[in-house]
Amino acid sequence: MTQVFALHTPYGLMTAIAAIDAGLVPPDDERVLVPINSAAVPETNRGLDESPQLRSLRNRFDRVVPLNPLLDPLHPTAWAPRETELPAWERLLAHAWDLDPARLDLYVQTPQVAPTRTLLSTFRRARITVIGDGLMTYAPVRTRLPRTIAGRVQSVLYPDVVPGLVPLLFAEVGAAPVAIPAPAFAAVVAEIDDASAERDHTPHGAPAALVLGQYLAALGLVTVDEETAMQAEMVDRAVEHGARRIVFKPHPTAPPALAESVHGRARRHGVAFEPYPGDAPAEVLTRRLDAVAVVAGFSTALPTVRALYGTPTEAVGNATVLAALRPFENSNRIPATIVDATNRPDTAFAAPGRLQHLVDAVGYCMQPRTAAHLRPRAEALLDGLDPGERSRYFSARRLAELRLPGAPRGMITHILIGTGGVGHAEEARLAMRGAGRRTRRAWKAVTGR
Repeated sequence: MTQVFALHTPYGLMTAIAAIDAGLVPPDDERVLVPINSAAVPETNRGLDESPQLRSLRNRFDRVVPLNPLLDPLHPTAWAPRETELPAWERLLAHAWDLDPARLDLYVQTPQVAPTRTLLSTFRRARITVIGDGLMTYAPVRTRLPRTIAGRVQSVLYPDVVPGLVPLLFAEVGAAPVAIPAPAFAAVVAEIDDASAERDHTPHGAPAALVLGQYLAALGLVTVDEETAMQAEMVDRAVEHGARRIVFKPHPTAPPALAESVHGRARRHGVAFEPYPGDAPAEVLTRRLDAVAVVAGFSTALPTVRALYGTPTEAVGNATVLAALRPFENSNRIPATIVDATNRPDTAFAAPGRLQHLVDAVGYCMQPRTAAHLRPRAEALLDGLDPGERSRYFSARRLAELRLPGAPRGMITHILIGTGGVGHAEEARLAMRGAGRRTRRAWKAVTGR
């Protein structure tokens, strides 16, 4: 058998290597890495096959065959051939990559979207293992996949960075969740850091905090002014942890003005400011800096560095983000929920079992069809939940639509929900359309037109 790892993020590659090193991936005849550069403009972004930070990880594979050159000039996320073309693609890829499609195991990230979904549809005989994609792994799959794909998913590999929490991804088809021990993941982070030439040029000195930018304004979640205020609060929180140096790692698409606002806030506190322009993952930077704290919005790095190093973390602005996420099934909801619930000083979800109950309930509300088996869990949590906690993590409209405990009562709910699954507002609209058609037909009969 040949194992093909189709991956597109450093975190995914680190997860795969940690699983291999921990003995969670069985030995096979050959391991092939298929890096996917899915950046908006791949030409301006170094892929997994080009990053010097990841060179030692790439050496774990027998071959590295990037997907992008084969598809150029087509962007990988636009690769969605018709069903009738898939057999030809299977022959093409098998020939180009020297594979036997009948003896293939696929290890992939984000299976619900192209190009990964296309690969899974193309190699229709391959067994599938999903590599965790950060905190999104804990959410149910956001797009229902055909049984021909979902039925082949055997397991989900994920770093155990939120101890005790089990992912919902593909639980509905019986995929086995396989936790990668935190020490195995930490060893991969250390390997990247120790092998990096960049390490010698990292400034040392005063206690440093790492501040991570996520550029939420670009996602339409907050305004630019709100995000600027959040970044300023991140610096405040870092200083409270004793930081005398702020190392700021901006989101790749963030405008320069955002870094300038962080710099200005650091200057007001009288602490040093250093933007980090490289591509080392946040987990590597935390280790390299021996950071006194890591501050962000809802970055996967927060629970990861806390689990790996015990580094204090701070999450800023998640109440605003949770209220702004649209639609409710937005894929950022579970990451924001986990980070918010595990970083609030007054959290009611510190215990792993309690956090799992919250994730299960939010996951059900996000995907009530896919996660239908979780409805009793959602009902049990919501029935006894404090109203303030309930409104923080669940919208009134969603609770009303699903007829869950805590939904608002009265006329608004009556209009929203209606009967038989159709809202009364929709019923009224359809009735008016029908009446209009009948009136037009009667007018034609009377006038002879």
